[in-house]
Amino acid sequence: MVEPDEVIEQIALAVKALMFWNNKSLWNFDECLPEGKVELLVGHFAIGLADTPQYGDDAPSISDVITMIEFGHLSHCGLRRALNEDTYYGDAALGLWLVADGMGGHDYGEVASAIAREVIVNETRAGTSLTQAIAVAGEEIMRNSRRRGEQLPMGTTVVAARIVDNQFELAWVGDSRAYLWHQGKLAQLSHDHSYVQDLISQGTLTSEEARHHPQRKMVTQALGVTAPGQLDVAHISGQFKPGMQLLLCSDGLTEDVDDAVIAEILARPGISAQECTDTLVAAALDGGGSDNITVLVLRCH
Repeated sequence: MVEPDEVIEQIALAVKALMFWNNKSLWNFDECLPEGKVELLVGHFAIGLADTPQYGDDAPSISDVITMIEFGHLSHCGLRRALNEDTYYGDAALGLWLVADGMGGHDYGEVASAIAREVIVNETRAGTSLTQAIAVAGEEIMRNSRRRGEQLPMGTTVVAARIVDNQFELAWVGDSRAYLWHQGKLAQLSHDHSYVQDLISQGTLTSEEARHHPQRKMVTQALGVTAPGQLDVAHISGQFKPGMQLLLCSDGLTEDVDDAVIAEILARPGISAQECTDTLVAAALDGGGSDNITVLVLRCH
């Protein structure tokens, strides 16, 4: 029989190896969760051990019970905006990452994105599903807007990911995006709630034409703007296997960096998730920095 303490001891050795490999890492053993679940946070690494009361003779190896996620994160106001209305969140213990892009042209876009972030985090901690947590955030933004008595409603887009074991769930509203990189290929998992995406779906506009369309930034769904009964919280789920990368970003990245360049940066060997994130933001700035830019890169090891 392999006891949980023996598995945890093997994890500790793995963590020490990571600390040696990256001397900037922070080793945090503070949180021991019920039923033998232990979360270890090591710098931007998250190592999760699923509930393991006991194993028999067919005990899995340490590589089978550990899911390790490395993530990088960065937000920049861009070169043409004085205010950054984007926000983001990443919590490996909760298994939640999100990007929210407050809508420019509406009052208090930065307030709307911050409300979305806080509500989604709190609802997720309370056990609410990701799609429902996003819907609740939209309702709270509307209530806050009414209390302020503003002429224009506050609004924000959002894209969020939950990762539990080797499964991911994505949910989004608006044109903030989620991509999956695997084996050299980049796939956009989300579909934009936008005017130009509707035209593409109708076959009246190509993807390349959409990049230059004067109304390309017009969204058709947004938290705080779209009525609760009409809100379309889109979602998708799948496996998150070693070697895969998830990218969550605001449209400040995709406005100035095309998918081919994004794929090339994600494919670069020998750089950390944080270095990859920094490079993506730098590419957006080099491309004009026309909007706020927020990028999260998650890697499964």
